[in-house]
Amino acid sequence: MSLLTPDSGLLFWMLLSFGTVVFVLAKFGFPVILKMVEERKAYIEESLLMAEKARTELDLVKSEGAQIVADARKSQQQILAEAAQLREKIIQDARTAAMTEADKVIEEAHVSIQQEKEEALRDIRKQVSSLSVQIAEKVMRSKLGEKDEQQRMIQRLLDEINISKS
Repeated sequence: MSLLTPDSGLLFWMLLSFGTVVFVLAKFGFPVILKMVEERKAYIEESLLMAEKARTELDLVKSEGAQIVADARKSQQQILAEAAQLREKIIQDARTAAMTEADKVIEEAHVSIQQEKEEALRDIRKQVSSLSVQIAEKVMRSKLGEKDEQQRMIQRLLDEINISKS
């Protein structure tokens, strides 16, 4: 007997053992192995889907974040523009109020100057009239110092009154 050529009985028992092992494996082993392989395949596919979903959500969050930042910048620019407009309005209002107040003060100064001028003119006129009366009185006294002179002056005044009545 040779090692390379098996005996027919041995061959039969080897085939029968191999068939039994294959049958037991096919009946009990392979379904469990195939089931585990399918479960592992499903788990890997599910993990890939979840990773793709997470990547999609991350992209969405990034785009939303970029949009929020852009909106915040736009709002910031708008607020700064409104603040600049408000500042300019306040400055313009202050200038207008200052000009109005300055015009009012100037007008009051003009009125005050005019009143003081008129008062000074009245005072000067009063002094001039007082001086004129004093001068006239002195002139009249010097001219009318004599009795004849007084009579002629009275006569002349009466004549002027009569002429103006006629």
